[in-house]
Amino acid sequence: MKAAAGPVRARLRDRAAASDPGLLRLTAGLRTAGSIALAVAVLALLGTDVRHLVAGALAAMVSTFAIREKQRGPQAVTLALGLPVALAAMTLAAVLHSRVVAGDLFFVALIFCAVYGRRFGDRGTALGLIGFQIYFVSLFVGATVAELPELCGVVAVAFVCSALVRFVLVPETPAGVLQRLREAFRARLAQLLSAQLDLLDAGPEDVDRALEQVREGTARLHETALLIQGRLAQGAADETVARLVQRRVADAEIAAERLGLSLLRARGAERVDTLALHLPGAPVPSGGREPPRDEATVLLRRDLQALHLLVLRPVDRAGGTSVALVRNRLLGYRDEENLPDVSPAEQDVFRAIGEAARAVLGLRIALGGAQDETDDTPATARSREELDAEDAVLDAGEEEPAQEPTGLRRPTTRAAVQVAVGSSLAIVGGELLSRDRWYWAVLTCWIVFLNTASTGEILVKGYRRLLGTVLGVLAGIVLAGAVGRHTWTAFALVLLFVFAMFYSAPLSYTLVSFFVTAALGLLYTLLHTYSLSVLVLRIEETALGAACGVIAAAFVLPVQTDRRTNELLATVLRRLGDVTRSAVDQLSGGPPVELLDEARDLDQALADLRAAVQPLTHPVTPLRARRETARYVVALLETCAYHARSLAATAELLPTHPSIAADPRLRRAAARIEHNIEALCAHVTEEHSTAELHTGPSIASLLGPTASGVPRYGRVTDRVLRHLQRLDEGVAGLARPLGVPVKASDG
Repeated sequence: MKAAAGPVRARLRDRAAASDPGLLRLTAGLRTAGSIALAVAVLALLGTDVRHLVAGALAAMVSTFAIREKQRGPQAVTLALGLPVALAAMTLAAVLHSRVVAGDLFFVALIFCAVYGRRFGDRGTALGLIGFQIYFVSLFVGATVAELPELCGVVAVAFVCSALVRFVLVPETPAGVLQRLREAFRARLAQLLSAQLDLLDAGPEDVDRALEQVREGTARLHETALLIQGRLAQGAADETVARLVQRRVADAEIAAERLGLSLLRARGAERVDTLALHLPGAPVPSGGREPPRDEATVLLRRDLQALHLLVLRPVDRAGGTSVALVRNRLLGYRDEENLPDVSPAEQDVFRAIGEAARAVLGLRIALGGAQDETDDTPATARSREELDAEDAVLDAGEEEPAQEPTGLRRPTTRAAVQVAVGSSLAIVGGELLSRDRWYWAVLTCWIVFLNTASTGEILVKGYRRLLGTVLGVLAGIVLAGAVGRHTWTAFALVLLFVFAMFYSAPLSYTLVSFFVTAALGLLYTLLHTYSLSVLVLRIEETALGAACGVIAAAFVLPVQTDRRTNELLATVLRRLGDVTRSAVDQLSGGPPVELLDEARDLDQALADLRAAVQPLTHPVTPLRARRETARYVVALLETCAYHARSLAATAELLPTHPSIAADPRLRRAAARIEHNIEALCAHVTEEHSTAELHTGPSIASLLGPTASGVPRYGRVTDRVLRHLQRLDEGVAGLARPLGVPVKASDG
């Protein structure tokens, strides 16, 4: 039984790691709910009344989720600075409680300062958030000057409890988070390989479902790779280790996607360019015909299962040579003479399996796995030598700091002005609706500006908050009737909803709003102020606050969605041009550069663009043609980014891979791609650009003539040419949706 329990626990652990990379959502939920529970327990033992218990619970929640730093030292400093800020906000709210005009003016000033403070980084953001939220808490509980000593004590207890939970009960270190993210990457890689196995065996009736699982697995793997990238600086032992892990994660990600594409081509799918189409509803490639059940299929299934085994059972955990033998066989597919005698498309799958096995080996070594060289074949030994040679040339380059806009062009200044204006409107409108609950409109106006940058994004976020609020009110009506006057039952449900709110935060803002509103219904019950009219008023105030936010965003220093998306589109095109140019230069014999940093910058730019086009691609968007155009453009950019990343990964192998050598002719062949990317960028950024895209012969034909008796492509692999050709076609495909003229040329 014990022997069987081990694999079961391992599977459950891998599943948890894959569903919540780094356990970031679980940690956030446990930490916030734990802080509230501890604060309420301590305050209850001190004999605090229910109204002040609610204040302590809210203060504990704010002091927990406001902290943004990743290192424990800065977290402690920010938490210590946050306490006097919270006490000052509570005191001023109590003093101004009976002075309506002065209180409203101070609240608007506080909102402006809180948003403007974001320009000072995570600490400025946290202190501003604490000041605003504690002022809001004081309004919620009706703080008065007479209650100040007790309320300040409650806030202090809440901050201490938050610190205990953060640093003692639910500790988190950057190194620990990075380690869990590594495990999540491994688990998601294993899940993607399982999905690829299902795709290999899928019949015509279930091939679409299998393909969708492969696409989803590819996107989830990419998401985890970006999370690791964001944690490397704080979690790695030093810069060299960080860059080593970054390179190996990128290798594994690209190798896994290449394997999926090779499988689709082996099934007979036409014109498959990439699997990383992240937008919902984006077009998907065909799954192809059902593969014949021949010997090649049996071999492919066996080797995909073996690759899956390598991911789940590294050699240093297996305790035997069987896994090493499997690894050696798969790495042998990197040599042409070891490929089975099957069709060219199926041979390409075996090559991809060999490269994926190499990536898994490199990833295991980079993450501290044992070397275990006793059973190495020549192919495996050569792969290790290549990995060592690549690691030896790692160089930590320094990035130039980006110049930040000044004045009202600075995003934090513009947002502060917008929120101040929107909040002023919300205060006026909110007080017309209710002189006691007007602050709900202000809170909504504040929230819709968080992590948004354009009018369209604010509109979508306001819609989601309103929808979640309506659903939460309905749930609150049911729960309030069920709980009645049972105080501790209500507190327990509030804790459950708080945990669910933070656990679901990265997944759905509508869910967050639902859980918040349901919890508030219970808090109103505890405060004996619950009524159906109060919950209906919350919906009205929420709608008003969202409307005020949209009005302020649309008329005060507006950033239109088109302008925002054009800026981000230009950034993506520039990053795409940088990666392509650097990769081609290195493949043409130029000096080595840090290609993976440029590739990750491209990935981040694409992620920002995907977030910015959400208002254009949202299901409620009335402009359907515009929505489809936005989806099509992002899908093409995903295709281009995949081929650019693959070129970068191939260029990284140049110093050590025996089948890849520099070919100066590639510069001329890729010149058209670089020109077209620049033309697209000029068209997006310049109102009257006359730049044209060039089309013409295939990339391979542009390599030019060779001397008699010399192979046409030298030692440049077909893979490089295929990626260049697909990149050329993808960039040219952007001309139509972006309205760029096209001119046929000879090169």
